[in-house]
Amino acid sequence: MNSLKNKVAVIFAASGQVAGAVAHAFAQHGAKVYVTARRQAAAEALAEEIVAGGGLAKAGEADAMDEVQIDGYLKKVVAENGRLDMVFNGIGTYYKDAGSGTPSTMATFEQFMHPLQKICGSQFLTSRAAAKYMIESGTPGTLLLFNASMARTKTPNMAGFAAACAAIEGLTRVMAAEFGKHGIKSICLCAGALLETRKIQEMITDFSVQAGIPREQMAQQYSRHDLLATGPTLQQLGETAAFLVSDNGTPFNSHIVDFDCGKINLL
Repeated sequence: MNSLKNKVAVIFAASGQVAGAVAHAFAQHGAKVYVTARRQAAAEALAEEIVAGGGLAKAGEADAMDEVQIDGYLKKVVAENGRLDMVFNGIGTYYKDAGSGTPSTMATFEQFMHPLQKICGSQFLTSRAAAKYMIESGTPGTLLLFNASMARTKTPNMAGFAAACAAIEGLTRVMAAEFGKHGIKSICLCAGALLETRKIQEMITDFSVQAGIPREQMAQQYSRHDLLATGPTLQQLGETAAFLVSDNGTPFNSHIVDFDCGKINLL
């Protein structure tokens, strides 16, 4: 459990369940974890949980959409530690803001652009700033990006969100090509629906009402393409992230790593 010992990690948008799972896993594997959120209280709550579990964590306030705050926070982390080994950004968006579930003929341009600006834009801001400080400190680190499998499924009424997810995959490959000469690897963790998360459960409830079908029937739609009788969990996501940023994960540079237990409909 010491594969990340002496490593320094920064987690942006750490108030969400996905980022929280990654932060816990990094700490459990020995990393010193800096967790940030727009609200200091949310970051502190996560840091306290990690410390209570025997890990090393510090909380900070930073908006993952604010380039100045991102840069300032990473600069402080590197000044304190002399290095930056990995960065993960768990930013998400409210599905209605992204026009998810809305036909493309009815979705507004603002809804289409929202996930591109927020999700992909934020990944760009945090990753490129992290790469700059990794290069300056001489740290062969990892940029671990995050998106959803919507990038490679044929799902209707998801134009903006699907476009943003696909853009993150392209961004991952570009950054791997740019920063590999500095020993920096870039990987995208591409998750299927994590049914234990509040966000997915809220979507199931809302979509069942919109479709006029029982909630249980809508919930089955999220697993009908599964190859296994089980789906991915938050704990497994954290462990997968910890492996990818470790030295053992080096061969995965530039890769899009599917995290879904296998799907028939995934390209």
